[in-house]
Amino acid sequence: MARIVLLVLPLLAALCLAEPSVFFKEEFADGDAWKERWLQSKHKSDYGQLKLTAGKFYGDEEKDKGLQTSQDAKFFAHSAGFPAFSNKDKTLVVQFSVKHEQNIDCGGGYVKLFPSTLDRADMHGESEYNIMFGPDICGPPTKKVHVIFNYKGKNLQINKDIRCKDDVYSHLYTLIVRPDNTYEVKIDNSKVESGNLEDDWDFLPPKKIKDPEAKKPDDWDERPKIDDPEDKKPEDWDKAEHIPDPDALKPDDWDEEMDGEWEPPVITNPEYKGEWKPRQIDNPDYKGKWVHPEIDNPEYTPDPTLYSYEDFGALGFDLWQVKSGTIFDNILITDDEKFAEEHATNTWGVTKEGEKKMKEQQDEEERKKQEEEEKKRKEQEPPEEVDDDDDDDDDEEEEKEKEDEEEEESEGPQKDEL
Repeated sequence: MARIVLLVLPLLAALCLAEPSVFFKEEFADGDAWKERWLQSKHKSDYGQLKLTAGKFYGDEEKDKGLQTSQDAKFFAHSAGFPAFSNKDKTLVVQFSVKHEQNIDCGGGYVKLFPSTLDRADMHGESEYNIMFGPDICGPPTKKVHVIFNYKGKNLQINKDIRCKDDVYSHLYTLIVRPDNTYEVKIDNSKVESGNLEDDWDFLPPKKIKDPEAKKPDDWDERPKIDDPEDKKPEDWDKAEHIPDPDALKPDDWDEEMDGEWEPPVITNPEYKGEWKPRQIDNPDYKGKWVHPEIDNPEYTPDPTLYSYEDFGALGFDLWQVKSGTIFDNILITDDEKFAEEHATNTWGVTKEGEKKMKEQQDEEERKKQEEEEKKRKEQEPPEEVDDDDDDDDDEEEEKEKEDEEEEESEGPQKDEL
């Protein structure tokens, strides 16, 4: 027995100390060497260019360098390959950071995971992929996180609405797909959505369908209330809604030959009671709302391997942007959720606060600069011209004062004589 324990303990220790599988990791930390790993598709001749930069604001100029879309109104098609692997019986974690520092108006910020059979030199929008994941923004209506799985040749979008971040800062997006057919989506290392693959995507036909043989009986009464058959309309109920005003008098100057026959104005009849309706009573034949019976769907077959793909071999940016400037960084594909979380903390987590601080400083400097320019502009403006009307008024006052002085001079001697 002791010998068995001695054999098992090292095995358990080895399992506990097993390193996570890192299938792909890209932090763009080796300068222009990224160009050897990332290939631009030649499917079209006018794809947009990517460049290595930390952008206009950052927490660390070197650590925050990533691939940035650099041309407006362009499609982008770059991909990187890695040794092929399958996620069968494994957790799959896809993680990367996105920074829309251009305050994007319309464009994608997602990645695609392709099989190793992808012809990277000919990658395009119709190239078959396994998973598409990440933010997509196009005006106020579209600010969502795509989570799309390819299943038997069809691209299936998640049935839930996951809102993405739409500010100018770096944000981290994480997709976790587990062997028990569950999933989790995280933004900035915090869970925003989770569930079951079969429930949240249309991978399979429904388990239950309405029984095609079932039909609501003709005598099935779904009315909870009915008219009271004993309730009768009163004989004096019907009154006209409008009547001639009894207090109106024909004007004395009314000329019927000229004005036509006089008719009094119409008023609402105070005795009008509206449309009569019998009172309602409980329906004695009420059976409730008929529910269509369901049966097992003969076309439904469970699939415990919805999560699984036999072959991953490339990750690519296949997207369109109206206004460029998005930076992609800290890309990771692994089978270890904890490792992915630690990697996020040690990359995006280290520089995010510094990035925000630098942007706020730039905004404050720009605000002060605009205030100074506005102040200088006002100082350089010529003084306002005096209104001509004011000049005319001044001339009139001067002329009047002069006339008054002349009158005083002419009256002076006459007073002395008196």
